[in-house]
Order: sequence, then structure tokens, then C-alpha cells
Amino acid sequence: MRVLIVTAGSRGDVAPFTGLGQRLRLAGHEVALAAHDRFADPVRGSGLEHRRLPGDPLELVRARTAAPSPEAARSVFAEFLDELGAGVVAAGAAGTDVVLTAFGPAPVSRLVAAGLGIPSIGVYLVPGVPTREFAPPGWPGAEHSSPDDNLSAGRQVLARTGSLYADVLRRLRTQLDLPAGPMETPEVWPICHGFSTAVVPRPADWPRSAHVTGYWWPATPPAWQPSDQLLDFLQAGPAPVFVGFGSMTPDHERLHEVVAAAVGRAGVRAVVQSGWADLGAAGDDVLVVGDIPHEWLFPRMAAVVHHAGAGTTGAGLRAGAPAVPVPVLVDQPFWAARLHDLGVAPKPLPLQELTAENLAEALRACLDEPAYRERATALAARIGDEDGSAGVRSLIERL
Repeated sequence: MRVLIVTAGSRGDVAPFTGLGQRLRLAGHEVALAAHDRFADPVRGSGLEHRRLPGDPLELVRARTAAPSPEAARSVFAEFLDELGAGVVAAGAAGTDVVLTAFGPAPVSRLVAAGLGIPSIGVYLVPGVPTREFAPPGWPGAEHSSPDDNLSAGRQVLARTGSLYADVLRRLRTQLDLPAGPMETPEVWPICHGFSTAVVPRPADWPRSAHVTGYWWPATPPAWQPSDQLLDFLQAGPAPVFVGFGSMTPDHERLHEVVAAAVGRAGVRAVVQSGWADLGAAGDDVLVVGDIPHEWLFPRMAAVVHHAGAGTTGAGLRAGAPAVPVPVLVDQPFWAARLHDLGVAPKPLPLQELTAENLAEALRACLDEPAYRERATALAARIGDEDGSAGVRSLIERL
């Protein structure tokens, strides 16, 4: 079967699907992954066909940030959605029997699949179906909401998403000669969630079409090897901590100063990932690195400081590493709160509240209180026994 996976966004929005696609390919399917050009190499390095999606997520973030008004920011995003729609149409038309779509491009991907007359399945890295059990990721005041509030908030998120995509979907319907009308609701349309029930138990009020499969781990490039510099640093002293904020682009200078001071205050060594924040060196006990497979690096860390994106959160849990979550936006506060509730992380430190003092204190807590490591190790053992890709493969083959 010819499987097309569609995803858009940062590296964290792409990496889990390289592993899922690789597993589907090994099961005998032809797999293409539609993603931005920035990620063409890791997609091809996983043995998958890369189909191009227009646009650069980093440039989109910068353009929206620099927009002089909310109206200008919406205009930037609307242009991005038009490009995205054209890219998904081209990717689907290149030969596809079933479309798997991440949450971000889902409205476009589902419509394109309908235009092609083929089935589609949601493959979400975050909870994407309304429930009474918790508020949708990114919803303000979620920790104080009632079950009815949670359900209402989840429905509002879907309605807002539909409104955001309304113009591009209207144009695509005309292009694909599709009648106007609503798409299938979450009660009918199948969605697989790529996280573990040990991390987020499946809500009892979700419809049968909503599945929780377990994590989809990123593919490791076959030719990747750690540098001699990294190996020497790891061997030169006690296990360091990891500090990285992925695709977040906060105030570079302030964050650099906070991290440098916190590492010194905590008395730890650190591997700092430069990321889109472009963090730099901060002393002899700090090594700055670029992209390194988390599945290799995190098990060698004493603790991991990160922005609590879905993929990085899963990688830390897989490694059995205590975490210091520093959430910034969207779903990150949700995952940060889950890490704390699971007992593998101190209280989250939202980026706007981050200081050298509270970051150093959180690092020392991770290292000095054995319970964090013990809980993380136990949770890693549960997650390690799961095969998230198998659930997706089974659903595809039933379709």
C-alpha cells in the first residue's frame, strides 16, 4: 500500500514520523513523508520518500513574530496555509492509497484525501479529541477547569481550527470539485495518538475511533556517530545535564545568561543544544552541540532541561531521565504538567518565569532527590515494552 504521511512544523513535528514511516516500510508498505525542505535529509536518511511541502517553519515563526499587528500576523499565517494546501495536493497526487496526517495540517490533509477518494487517518502527537477528563493542550487555566469546561474547551479548539482553515479549505473544495459540507467528526474519523497510556491514560469518554498506540520513536540516521569532542566531554567527568529548547526562539541573550549562571550555581556539567535559540558556549563545563539523536544522548544525561515539546518529552521518558520542563507555548504546558504529575520532574518553570536561581534549584532537586530518577526509570521500563507503530499498521491494513 502507498502510504503518505503529512506533517508540518519544526523538527519535533517531523522526527517521530520518520520512525513510524520506517516501521511501515519494513512491514511492506511504500511510504512517503510530506514535510518542509528543511527536513528532506532526515526523511530520506530514514529510507522514506520525501515529498516537498512549501515554506520554512523557522521563517514563518520569525515573520509572525516581526508582524506589526495581529492582523498582519494572521495574514502571514494565511499565506502559509495557502502554500501548505498546494503542497499537500501535490504530495497526494504523486501516488497515494492512504493519508496519515499530523494534527497541524489535518484539515487540509483530510480534504485532499477526500478529493482523491482515499481514506485518511489522524496521527497525532498530542490529545486531539475533546474529553471531560482534561482540557485540550494549550488551553489557559486548564488546571482549574471542571469536566464540563474541559469538554467545551475541546470543542472550541476544534471550532477555532475550522475557522482558521476555512478560507483555504473553501478554495481547495473548488479546486478538487468537492461539495461544501462538514468533514467526519472525531466520533467517526479514526485518530491514532502517538504517546503512551502510561503517560496520558486514554479518556473513558473518547469514541472507539480514537486510539492511543504508544510512542513512535524517531529513526536514527544509519551513518550517525557521536563526535570525538562529545565522547571526550562525556568521559571527562560525572554525567552532565542536557539543556535544549528545540525550535523555540526566545530572547537569545537572556536565555544564554540564565543557563550559564544556573549551570554554575548548580555545580553541574552541561551539554547545551544550540537549537533555534542559537545558544552558545558558557565555560569549560559546558559543551554546545547541534542536532544529536535524543535516544543516544539522553540515557547518558543526569537530567534533561527542555521546552516540553511532545517529542522531547517522550524521548526523556524513554531514557528514564529526570526532567526540568521549561514550557513556552501551545501543548508544552500540558506535557510539563504531566511530567510533574508523574513524579519525574519538579514543578514546571515557564520560560517567562525562568531565572538562574530557580533553574539551578530544579537541577539540584533532580540530582539530589533519588525519587525522580527512580520514578523515571520505572516509567521508562513500561514505555519500552510498547510498540506504537503496530497499532497504526493494524488500522491501515484494516482500512
